Amino acid sequence: MRPRASRRDVDRDVELTPVRGALAGVIADHARRDPSGVAFRAADDAMTWAQYAERADALGSALVELGLEPGERVAVLLPDGPGVHAAFVATERAGLVAVGIGPRAGPGEIAHLVELTGAVALLTRPAYRDRDSREIAAELRAQGLPLRHHLVVPGELDPGDGLGVDGEARALAAPGVATLDARALGPDDLWLINSTSGTTGMPKCVTHHQDRWLYFHELAAAAARMTPDDVFMSVIPAPFGFGLWTAHFTPTLLGAPTVVMERFSAEEMIRRIEAHRVTVLAAVSTQFIMLLDSAARGSHDLGSLRVLFTGGEKVPYHRAAEFEDSTGAAVLQFYGSNETGAVSHTTLDDPRERRLRTAGRVILDMNVRLFEPSEDDVSGDEVALPGRGQPGCKGRATSRGYWNDPVANAALIRSDGWVMLGDLVSIDAEGWLTVEGRVGDFIIRGGKNISGPAVEELAGTHPAVRLAAAVAMPDPTFGERVCLFAELQPGASLDLGELVAHMDRAGASKEYLPERLEVVDALPRSSGGKIAKQQLREQIARAIEEES
Repeated sequence: MRPRASRRDVDRDVELTPVRGALAGVIADHARRDPSGVAFRAADDAMTWAQYAERADALGSALVELGLEPGERVAVLLPDGPGVHAAFVATERAGLVAVGIGPRAGPGEIAHLVELTGAVALLTRPAYRDRDSREIAAELRAQGLPLRHHLVVPGELDPGDGLGVDGEARALAAPGVATLDARALGPDDLWLINSTSGTTGMPKCVTHHQDRWLYFHELAAAAARMTPDDVFMSVIPAPFGFGLWTAHFTPTLLGAPTVVMERFSAEEMIRRIEAHRVTVLAAVSTQFIMLLDSAARGSHDLGSLRVLFTGGEKVPYHRAAEFEDSTGAAVLQFYGSNETGAVSHTTLDDPRERRLRTAGRVILDMNVRLFEPSEDDVSGDEVALPGRGQPGCKGRATSRGYWNDPVANAALIRSDGWVMLGDLVSIDAEGWLTVEGRVGDFIIRGGKNISGPAVEELAGTHPAVRLAAAVAMPDPTFGERVCLFAELQPGASLDLGELVAHMDRAGASKEYLPERLEVVDALPRSSGGKIAKQQLREQIARAIEEES
C-alpha cells in the first residue's frame, strides 16, 4: 500500500531559503510580522511569537543583571514545555551558553553535568521529580560546585509570574534590548552544551553552534517538503539533538506551530495529534510503537499526519510499515549522532522498501567515509566503497566535539579530522546506508558475529512482543550467547520455546535464535530514551553468576 502522505505531497513545491543568522532574529521577525501567531502549544495553552520573544528577552535581561559574564554556562533543567525553548533563546540573547539537562536526569547526572561544564547558574521549576528544587541547588553547592545562582520559574517564563533568584522573589522586568543585542550570540558561536544519551557511565557533553542545526533544517525541510502550513509535534526531550531540530529549530525557521508535552504519554500524544491536526510527528521508535499499541488509537482521527520522523535506534520494519498503513503518513529518518549530525537520510521521494529497510542515502556534503571498526580506538584503515565498516564524516552538521574532555575527543575525532560514529554500517554502490548495529552491539557466539538489532527485529514480529532488546550473556563454552529481554503486550504471555519457534518459522538463522528469554515489565532507558543495554548486560551477567 502506498502511503496517503505521498499523494498529499505531490504538489508541495517547497523553495528553501538558507538561514544564516541566529535563531533569536528569526523569532523577533515572526513577532513583528505575526505577533499573535502560535509558536508552541502545550496542554490547552499556547505561546505566541510575540510572547516567545518577550519571555526570552525578559529572562535574558535577568541573567545579565545578575552579573553573568559572556560565555558563562547556565544549566537549564526544565520540562518539555514552551518555557525550555524560551530559556535556550534567553541564553543566546544574553551571550551565555545553555547546558541542556534532560528530564530523566538523576541527582548524580545533574551534579556531573554542572561540574563538568562549570555552570554558574541553574534554572528550574519549583519542583523537579517530586523534590524541592532548592534542595537540589543546595546539594550542588555543598559539593563545592561553582553554582552562584539558582533561578526558579513557576511556569512557562511568563513575565507576570515573576522569578525566584536565590530564594528571593523578583519581577521579570522589561528587557534591556540594546544590551542583549550587543551580547547576543551568532550562529558560529558556542551556544549550547548537551549530554550524550549514552547507556553506560556518566554522559559526555557535546558542544553545539547553531549553524549545524540551520543546515540540518535545510535537509529536513527538503526531505519532507515542509512548509509554514505544517503543524509539528515533537515528543523528544528538548536538550537532545533529535529534540533540538524537531522542536527548537525547524518549526521556528518555518514559522510553524509546535505541539509539546511535559511528560510523554501515548494516549495524550494521540489526543493532541487529533486536536491540533498535527502533520509532522517526531518520535523515537519506542514512542511510535506505543502509539500503535495504544487502545486510544482506534477512537481518534490521525488522518492529519503526513510524516513521522523517527530514529534513535534501528527502525523496526514491520512496525513502521504498520504505522504507514494505519495512518497514511510516511516514515522518514535521519541517521547520525549528537556529535556528527546527519550523515544519511530518507525522503518522501524514496520507495517504501528503501525508506524502511535502510537509513537512506548518504548526504554528499557530509563526506562520509568507512573505516575498519574498533571499540578501542578510531585509527582503523579506510574501507573502500561500496563496503562495510565504521562511518566517519566531515561536514557542516558536525559538532566541534566534547566540552573539556580531551580523552573522549581522541576517541571521537581521528587524527586526520574525521568525526566518527559508533556503528557498523554498510554502504552500497548507490549510496544507500544500512545500519547493522553498534560496534559493541554484537553478540560473538563461538566466533560468529550476531547483530543484536537483527535479533530484536525478528523477535518483534511475535504478536506478544511489544519491545525487545538482545544482549550478550556470558557462556564458558561459546564465550557469549543470545539473551533477549522483552516487554510484552498487555495481558500477553510468552516463553522461550514459543519465541524460538516463531523466529524459526520467520526464517531466522540458527545463531540468531535466543537462548534465554527475560520478560520484564519495562526495559530500562537512558536519558535520551534509548534502551540502556549495558544495564541489561550487567543484569544477566549477575543472574548467571548467582545461578552458577
